[in-house]
Amino acid sequence: MGYPDTFEGFVVDSPKTWNQFHRHELKPKPFGDDDIDVQIECCGVCGSDVHTITGGWGEFEGPLCVGHEVVGKAVKVGKKVSDIKEGDRVGVGAQVWACLKCDVCKSANENYCPHMVDTYNAKYEDGSDGHGGWASHIRAHQYFTFKIPDSIPSHLAAPLLCAGITTYSPLVRANVGPGKTVGIIGIGGLGHLAIQWARALGAETYALTHSEYKTADAKELGAQHVIVTGNDEKWAEPYKFKFDFLLNCANATHKFDMKTYLSTLKVGGEFHMVGIPEKPLAPLEPLAFVANGSKLSGSHLGNNQEMKAMLQLAADKKIFPKVETLQLGEEGCKEAVERMKEGSKVRYRFTLTGFDKVFGKVEYGA
Repeated sequence: MGYPDTFEGFVVDSPKTWNQFHRHELKPKPFGDDDIDVQIECCGVCGSDVHTITGGWGEFEGPLCVGHEVVGKAVKVGKKVSDIKEGDRVGVGAQVWACLKCDVCKSANENYCPHMVDTYNAKYEDGSDGHGGWASHIRAHQYFTFKIPDSIPSHLAAPLLCAGITTYSPLVRANVGPGKTVGIIGIGGLGHLAIQWARALGAETYALTHSEYKTADAKELGAQHVIVTGNDEKWAEPYKFKFDFLLNCANATHKFDMKTYLSTLKVGGEFHMVGIPEKPLAPLEPLAFVANGSKLSGSHLGNNQEMKAMLQLAADKKIFPKVETLQLGEEGCKEAVERMKEGSKVRYRFTLTGFDKVFGKVEYGA
């Protein structure tokens, strides 16, 4: 079949025009033996997309195509690719390359590789740009391209590729399971998946939310207990030394009284951040850690093995995000990022769909 040398996508030009998308040609990196080209069926909308295009995480040079929760068809496969063939339905998350040679990569931590390439707003070692998934195609290394289980619909699989792995990996690395008590802070795009993972892994699961109206959702998602933190300054008093692990999925951590949250951890317990605010944390005295030997940590995505295990767990247990779909295009992209920026207008993820209406139909199978 004929195959394009360039891709097309919806881009923004600068943080000043962060919600003004237009169609633009994208030039991918040179195709390599380990590369896979994916014709995109749909792509999720992540908070990272908004933080990036608004300049919240720093300036960028446009035109920029975001999107790193990609599902589509493998249409071109490099000669060294082993597990994926043309026609397979696959996903690509927020990382498209790592050296796979350094000590970090060799320790199954390629998601921290010092040479890693993020899916967008990043450059390869040869100077080529990475392009996101609000586009016709994406090019990624085989190690960061994953088969999607048949039982997961594409629009539900997309958010798992960033929000899913971002919340699954730290829970698994903390050995969350039976006998552990876990608190999920923030019931939003990340937290609503984290609750489901924690329950599926066998932990006693609490949801901590500032918003009382999310109580019913949290319980429906599997939380056995819900703590509303916004109504009472002394909310933490009954929960001193309660939690083995707190997974913070909120991006308003700069407003938190961290000493109060840390006080709810067991001795040696961990407050782990995957919600990344644009503003720094409030000053925190070392004594806040001394009282119970608590830890403050964070993480970035997950590794190859964790992604595969997460997708299988999602398929086996029917763990899916709550998703609203929007039509890809100038207006759909604009609506998605504006509502995402508002925060309260998303319950709980967006997936951009209808790529076939813009770029042509995706038909699976070789």
